[in-house]
Amino acid sequence: MNTDDLNFAYKVRHALNERLDDLPASTTDRLAQARKLAMARKKAHVAAPLTVRQARFATAGDGGVLSQGFGWLGRMGVALPLLLLVGGLTGIYHFEEQQRIADLAEMDAAVLSDELPPTAYLDHGFNAYLAQSEQ
Repeated sequence: MNTDDLNFAYKVRHALNERLDDLPASTTDRLAQARKLAMARKKAHVAAPLTVRQARFATAGDGGVLSQGFGWLGRMGVALPLLLLVGGLTGIYHFEEQQRIADLAEMDAAVLSDELPPTAYLDHGFNAYLAQSEQ
């Protein structure tokens, strides 16, 4: 049900409840008898479905079905993806750090073997120079 349907249902219910006191006694007696007959015919083992309002109160945290929390499987369903995410981010950080260390070690080795002049550290085109020397 969308919100327009719900709004219409609430308006109809309100309009019917406004005129409830104006009903003749014979009509209210027939309605009461019909309700009693319907309740007598209702099967005892079949639970009546919850209305929207009852369902809202059942989940409000006062002993309702959803206020009992998650079981261990539900907690693992939340914790496992979080652990995998943290592990993945840690792995990516470690890999990037190792790459940076390897690049710095290669640069230092090139400087120490006199293949790379010390002014290359100050040159803005240093990355282009390294790319050229690798090819």
